[in-house]
Amino acid sequence: MLDQVREQIRLKHYSIRTEHVYCEWIKRYIRFHDYRHPVEMGGPEVEALLSDLAVRRDVSASTQNQALAALLFLYKQVLKHDLPWLGEVIRAKKPARLPVVLSQQEVQQVLAHLSGEVGLVARLLYGAGMRLMEGLRLRVKDVDRPASDRLSRWSKAKGSHCGFAYRPGTKAQITASCKSNYFSHSLSVDHWNSVYRRGAQTFCGR
Repeated sequence: MLDQVREQIRLKHYSIRTEHVYCEWIKRYIRFHDYRHPVEMGGPEVEALLSDLAVRRDVSASTQNQALAALLFLYKQVLKHDLPWLGEVIRAKKPARLPVVLSQQEVQQVLAHLSGEVGLVARLLYGAGMRLMEGLRLRVKDVDRPASDRLSRWSKAKGSHCGFAYRPGTKAQITASCKSNYFSHSLSVDHWNSVYRRGAQTFCGR
């Protein structure tokens, strides 16, 4: 069944991270109900998992919504079954606090501590507004255009192509780093998570 899920996700051109997350939530849903097949389950079982996430697991609202999106995709796109209105779900609470946003000076301090490919990707994410996987999957053909002084990339967030002007020397640096069509495989998501944690600890003096 998971192969069918992956096939539908790829037909709809969802990102590889969405594919991984959806499959993990579907497996968790099946385990939660003692390995029953999703065909044998429906709305009440989905509500039970989502409510458990909010009450016992104390997850964030975005995490609960992510689980809901994965299960809706499973039933609607793969099993071709519309779930009833999930009105009995206990919703996770949204945080009341505002997120902390760094000032330009603070961002410059963080970027100054990053070098090499890590620093290059961090500057692309900040300067071009790319998502993490968009930056890691940057290809030579996106930048190796002699007649252009702009980087052109499809933006999932904006749903269109976006162009960004290069700073001096950036184009050559990006082209040199695009080995085998992608940045070095060492720049995995796990690697970035560890870089973020170390950088945050250093910046905050912890």
